[in-house]
Amino acid sequence: MKQGRDGHVQRWRDLLNSEREAAALYARLAAAETGERRTVFEELAAIERRHASHWEGKLRAAGAEVPPPARPSLRTRLIGLAARRFSTTAVLPLIERSERADAGMYDDEPDAAPGMAADERRHASTVAKLRNGGRPSAQQQIARTEPWHRGDRSGSLRAAVFGVSDGLVSNTALVMGFAGSGSSRSAILLAGIAGLLAGAFSMAAGEYVSMSSQREMYQREIALEAQEVAEKPEEERAELVLLYRAKGLDRRDAERLADRIMADPEVALNTLAREELGLDPDELGSPWSAAASSLLAFAGGAFVVVLPYLVAGGRAALLAAIGLAVVALVAVGAGIGMLNGRSALRSGMRQLIAGGLAAAVTFGVGHLIGTAVS
Repeated sequence: MKQGRDGHVQRWRDLLNSEREAAALYARLAAAETGERRTVFEELAAIERRHASHWEGKLRAAGAEVPPPARPSLRTRLIGLAARRFSTTAVLPLIERSERADAGMYDDEPDAAPGMAADERRHASTVAKLRNGGRPSAQQQIARTEPWHRGDRSGSLRAAVFGVSDGLVSNTALVMGFAGSGSSRSAILLAGIAGLLAGAFSMAAGEYVSMSSQREMYQREIALEAQEVAEKPEEERAELVLLYRAKGLDRRDAERLADRIMADPEVALNTLAREELGLDPDELGSPWSAAASSLLAFAGGAFVVVLPYLVAGGRAALLAAIGLAVVALVAVGAGIGMLNGRSALRSGMRQLIAGGLAAAVTFGVGHLIGTAVS
């Protein structure tokens, strides 16, 4: 029994130290801020101090010594110094990562007080909102004003881009390897078609499984959020208030907006999914669409170097395949560059160099093997 009690006491002390450290950190961030942002940091510090008081009470109730507050860690002092010298925005990415890592620290803690787990999860969302000053991301701003620039949430564009690039590079390398070995036209053609089919179906299957898993994970997150809206509406309302205050609204406006949102459970879930989880419940990605895009794109890219061997053989087919591969590599790279807002020429040359090196290496290896075998 004593050993079990000692284990509990040590865990409570560790949690107490963690909460004190967090309170000290938020207090230092508050000292580096002004206005509403300072108030938000002060409230976060107060929440952490309240959590610390809970663990102090657990220790006293068990007859254990409550350690005195220690000096904040070097990390906390350095972050506080950086916040004062530069800005709190400069250090918030570090704090957000830490908060997200600790968001579930009380989910399975039997001695935590009611609401402590929700507080910890809420902190990560609040810090994320404070990080960009409440401004929407560049993608959100573009999507709002220019809907033709909306992101590829279905996953189809991403799958197609990777598919056509992989199909082109991998099958070019495969065909060049067989061509370098001196194989017959029929052998090269068979290898190219086999590579096309195997790669296309492999890519499609991989995309389907990947997108299905991602969609299921998102659906689970939304389902958990729906359960919290139903079971803990006051906690979710408080979360919305804190999030909107982090965006720059004063307390009264934030509370009024949160009340309007929480009045309709469906609107509340939709809003919390977007604000807290960063998810659009209506657009979680389509596994079938991503798989089909990947299959067709890979097959299209892989077919480029197969085409010459359908109508000819020997050196003529090899030169034609190399020419088509060069044009396709530059075109695909340029297309990817334009989609990403980068230089089309630079992206095209990068794709050509990468694909060309892969093809040259396999051609050389194939030539060496073919010479050795013959």
